[in-house]
Amino acid sequence: MRTVFTETASELLDEDPLTAVVLAEISSDMFAKAMARHPERVLNVGIREQLMVSVGGGLALAGMRPIVHTYAPFLVERAFEQVKLDLAHQGAHAVLASIGASYDAAPSGRTHQAPEDVALMDSVPGFSVLVPGHPDEVRALLRGAVGTLEAGSAYLRMSAVSNREALPVWPGLQVVRSGRRAVVVAVGPMLSPVLDGLSDLDVTVAYATTVRPFDGDGLRALEASSGAVVLVEPYLAGTSAFAVSAALASRPHRLLSLGVPRSELRRYGSPSDHAAWHGLDAAGIRRSVTRFLDVA
Repeated sequence: MRTVFTETASELLDEDPLTAVVLAEISSDMFAKAMARHPERVLNVGIREQLMVSVGGGLALAGMRPIVHTYAPFLVERAFEQVKLDLAHQGAHAVLASIGASYDAAPSGRTHQAPEDVALMDSVPGFSVLVPGHPDEVRALLRGAVGTLEAGSAYLRMSAVSNREALPVWPGLQVVRSGRRAVVVAVGPMLSPVLDGLSDLDVTVAYATTVRPFDGDGLRALEASSGAVVLVEPYLAGTSAFAVSAALASRPHRLLSLGVPRSELRRYGSPSDHAAWHGLDAAGIRRSVTRFLDVA
């Protein structure tokens, strides 16, 4: 995803004189050629993430279309005040593009993990949230986000983990499989583990790459008969629970929220290790869903 992102952002720099990229060292080597062509619009501020977001805000207020990029914990958590004030409060629109996801960089420790990022972005008005599940989905999502900056900002959350296949980019829920017992909403790279873990269960599987705004209309159309919803997110468990509950407020329903638990896992390991420890691999998802549905 990171490679497709840098390629697409570089294309946008070539095509649009209003596009700019702001970096804080991360991925600067991948933007070296673009920086040589557009030194005034590819800005590397060094290891100063708060300044990076503030520069993005200033560019936006000057009429530019900034893409601000680094690891998720540095972009959202470390620079949260600047996201809140220099972008949202000022009405300045930018694309915040993160890598690292929840625990892609788990060998680097807790400093490089950010399962809380989307929950934090939920507290800032005016942001859409885009979670590609495959590298081939990044190009359309990034181009769409930059092309609609006049309407609002976007948070593009990329990962080193991906689904086996890409799906067409669509702003709402996409039905991958139909069933009767429950609606399982798989966000971004959770689709393949969901399909693997629930292959023999009579459930609808719906795929989402745009999670803000959440497709409440689509969920209501799918949930009409079962009354049971399983939300599988690659970040903090329950992050989108309020959106599901709001969409189904007029209907009796049960909700199971799967994601990274709200407790700190003080271990290193690989991304696949963390997925298993958090119950977000195929086996873990199956255990949780079969218990929820009371099936063998």
